[in-house]
Amino acid sequence: MKYLFPLFIVSFLLAFSCNKSVKKEYLKSVNITPAEFEARKSTCRDQLNYIPDLQHLDQTPIKYIRVNFHVMCNDEGKGNFDPKMGRYFINMVLKAANGKMKGNKKMNLPPGNDTPVLPMRYQYVLTGHPSDAKDDGIYFHNDDELYGMIGSGKNRNIYNKDVYNKYGIQKDTVLNIFIMTHPIDSLKSKTYVKDSKGIGYPDFVKVTNWFYKLKNARWENGKLEGTLNKWNAVKLLNHEIGHSLGLRHSWRGNDGCDDTPTHSNCWNKTKGKAPCDVYWSNNFMDYNAHSSAWSPCQIGTIHRNMADKKKKIRKLLVKKWCTLDEQKTVTISRDTDWLGAKDLEGNLIIENGATLTVHCRLSIPGKGKIIIKPKGKLVLDGATLENDCGDNWKGIELWSKDENKGSIEIFNDSKILHVENEIEMKDRES
Repeated sequence: MKYLFPLFIVSFLLAFSCNKSVKKEYLKSVNITPAEFEARKSTCRDQLNYIPDLQHLDQTPIKYIRVNFHVMCNDEGKGNFDPKMGRYFINMVLKAANGKMKGNKKMNLPPGNDTPVLPMRYQYVLTGHPSDAKDDGIYFHNDDELYGMIGSGKNRNIYNKDVYNKYGIQKDTVLNIFIMTHPIDSLKSKTYVKDSKGIGYPDFVKVTNWFYKLKNARWENGKLEGTLNKWNAVKLLNHEIGHSLGLRHSWRGNDGCDDTPTHSNCWNKTKGKAPCDVYWSNNFMDYNAHSSAWSPCQIGTIHRNMADKKKKIRKLLVKKWCTLDEQKTVTISRDTDWLGAKDLEGNLIIENGATLTVHCRLSIPGKGKIIIKPKGKLVLDGATLENDCGDNWKGIELWSKDENKGSIEIFNDSKILHVENEIEMKDRES
């Protein structure tokens, strides 16, 4: 024990001296190197560059899509959910839909495939009006003209936008979802097909047949009685929001993804003629009874569109990248290329011996910073560093120790914007 205290003192002094030798300063100016090759702008549009890396999921922060729901009834409040059942059912469906995305499954097609199973990295958030604490984001409307949706035939109105134009709430910030129903008069016809239909636009969704899949569920004596079938609603919701996020059906032809093969669109593996008995899809963007999978390319497509500042869906996201969360700091410890746009929620640290090359837009949260350790390097190749929230970020902090100092190289018209500690960009002569 008599040697323990002196040993502690020596360790403390060594640690103190090591820390003291590291110098930190914000980058004040940088030379722009003439381009030796053209900037690869196409990389920023390639959905494959937005596929989450299983080894570094922190580099793809989870995105949250704000949603609300509108239950449409006739003028008498009939034909669809009442408020009590509606709220219960919607919350249950939303929880299950988010659960499906948390538990992505292996693709069934093509047979014998080795397609990776990747996390979705996005979720839905039920959102009421921020100025009203009692607004839960679920609304009920009685309207004889707009409550019903017909998917086919001469009275088809599935593509009609009138219900959104009239009842949409927080259109610029929330994905409005309209739970339509079958017109009561149409149900009286023996030839009318009571099927499930939907349409997903970039800023709103329409679905039908949720109510008629309840199988006689009802409230009695304060309890839910009967069978409440939520899976049809979950499949339809994720499918139509998939369209809102930019996904297409795959069975008809090229949907932009090589890992979603064309197929005969069999509904169920146990029904239909061969090859339906063997080859059946479980992808959410197909029509099938086993919806449980999204492919890597589909996930990349979604994240590319959510990162695109020109897309409507980006405006519907919770901007978690605006506020610095140091618990979300991203550390680069090996040579890394970021070929897609990113919105970080914490600081960015480039470790000794690592080089990070950024090719596209990179948003740093307000008061956040980039730290380049003594043997680290940041390369900007056609990139734009910015804050996407109208705030300033601190800048690029270079660490140095002895003869080593963090470094930065800039090519191809890269830009550094919204920096609190301003950086002078100088053209370097060839």
